[in-house]
Amino acid sequence: MSEATGNDKTDVPEGGAPPGEAGAQWLTHKQIMIVLPGLLMAMLLAVLDQLVVGTALPRIVGDLGGVSHLSWVVTAYVLASTITTPFYGKLGDMYGRKKFFIAAIIIFLAGSALSGLSQSMVQLITFRAIQGLGAGGLMVGAMATIGEIVPPRQRGKYMSYFMVVMMLATVAGPLVGGWITTAFSWRWIFYINLPLGGAALVYVMATLHMPPRRVEHRIDYLGGILLGVIATSIILVATWGGTEYSWASAPVLVLIALAVGSLVAFIAVERRAAEPMLPLHLFQNRNFSLTMVLTFFVGLSLFGAMTFLPLYQQTVQGASPTVSGLLLTPLMVGSAITSIVAGQAVTRTGRYKMFPIIGGAVMTIGMFMLSRLGVSTTRLETSLDYVVLGLGMGFLMQMVSLIAQNSVELRDVGVASSARMFFQQMGGSLGVAAFGAVFASRLNSAMTSAGGQFHVSGAAVDPATVTSLPAALRHQVYIAISHAVQGVFVWVVPASVLIFALALFIKEVPLRSGAPDREQPAAEPELVG
Repeated sequence: MSEATGNDKTDVPEGGAPPGEAGAQWLTHKQIMIVLPGLLMAMLLAVLDQLVVGTALPRIVGDLGGVSHLSWVVTAYVLASTITTPFYGKLGDMYGRKKFFIAAIIIFLAGSALSGLSQSMVQLITFRAIQGLGAGGLMVGAMATIGEIVPPRQRGKYMSYFMVVMMLATVAGPLVGGWITTAFSWRWIFYINLPLGGAALVYVMATLHMPPRRVEHRIDYLGGILLGVIATSIILVATWGGTEYSWASAPVLVLIALAVGSLVAFIAVERRAAEPMLPLHLFQNRNFSLTMVLTFFVGLSLFGAMTFLPLYQQTVQGASPTVSGLLLTPLMVGSAITSIVAGQAVTRTGRYKMFPIIGGAVMTIGMFMLSRLGVSTTRLETSLDYVVLGLGMGFLMQMVSLIAQNSVELRDVGVASSARMFFQQMGGSLGVAAFGAVFASRLNSAMTSAGGQFHVSGAAVDPATVTSLPAALRHQVYIAISHAVQGVFVWVVPASVLIFALALFIKEVPLRSGAPDREQPAAEPELVG
């Protein structure tokens, strides 16, 4: 493949490019399709590895012990990837995307190999954190690269591929993890990354050619550290609050105070930094600010609430872990359909505002349907609910990324991509904590009202334990779990309505094409107020 300065690009002359994109050079469709598989493979690895471990955790505990630290096998990965995401986005903007993308793949592969070789739970948690350090760069690198090589008007159809891959990973993760663990060993859920990641590494190195870039400014290390402290504090509050510690305990309150104090310090630092980790001026753009709030509530409502569906499926509906994953297939199908439709429509028309509005409305309907789950709800009925929810997700999620990237100059496309992922992860972490508290409260309340003997602390309920209960008590637990899950989705519905309401305020700034539009000049970003 030729270099990014080759003659087969579609150049955007300075007169037709908006500020910050003068002289931007986009790849042709053929070249994009050559690069795309490597980006999708990297994204698949990052998302899949976040989900594939869950089904292997019982085997891991049986082999390594350390059950009290079990949750950290997942938390360490999520925490490390969240903290490093802003760094990859900003450094890629400053010094070029490819070198950091390749570094992320290498770090991820090293963490995978070491995780498979772990001989203790402490080692596994440490090596999972190393994996996460690379995973943060895989996700933001893939999305930001699309922002650099594809004109905004064309991005929708290519971003739909990423949406399909993410939904595929969501369904396939638990299935693949369960199959590999059963057929081989839990260690192979990490070893399998080596040939796949190695192929992605070689492919990206061979096909991805981007223009060199260097911004002569000091790296905003202090801003990055403070952002990491904020993320760590929030995720630890979400992980420990109501489970390890009560919400009013000293550790939780200290973490909340640390998050607030770090946020104040972060804002002060970013105002003075020569090259801020997260430029505050971006939030003066109405669309950028709206997409950050939107993605936060998408993370809070979607990922927070979906956490409790497998428990409902594996207890009330009697599904095995493998079947539980398969039951989410309608969700993937629905989101894939609307994601592709929306992407193609945006490419043809250049208009996108209607899709997050429709997505928010359909997502609200889907969440309302799920708020009616009960003991007698059939798998067919829940499948229809998942289809509706998936249809809304497909219209919404990729459009949020597209609007965020279109709201900033080309030099900040990595920051926009990493900020979207950061806010989504923060929303998801807080959603799990908040809805976990709702779930546990309603579950215990329902059991107390029924005179049951079953009690839980936090949001943890083991399906195997529930299945082993006497029939009468088990039925009471089923009713209580249904009641608790209903309560979670009842609270999610207002959050979904808020997503719909916020989408109404998005301004439809024309998407820039690969060639200048002589009839309609590029619009300047609209400032808040």
